[in-house]
Amino acid sequence: MTIVVDMPITKLHALDVIAFASDSAIGDARTASPRVPLSPDAWAEVQIPRFADPPPIAVDVCSDASFDVARAAADRLTEALAHVGWPVRARRSDEI
Repeated sequence: MTIVVDMPITKLHALDVIAFASDSAIGDARTASPRVPLSPDAWAEVQIPRFADPPPIAVDVCSDASFDVARAAADRLTEALAHVGWPVRARRSDEI
């Protein structure tokens, strides 16, 4: 599941806010693939725009358990991010 955030923000700052909003911590922080655990079976990763592309950023919510687990975690994260003031929306079909 992908959550889209229409604001200029760095990957590190986005991960910090996701961790705060989900009452979690950044895992693998000093690696090429940091993530924020959202539940025992779900996590969030942040994809930033490529060179000089404008926002949005993509927050990918993943799960090894099932699509339903990822969807439920994405729904909870969307609500939590909205509470901290982030403008979140579903990804459009024309966005990669």
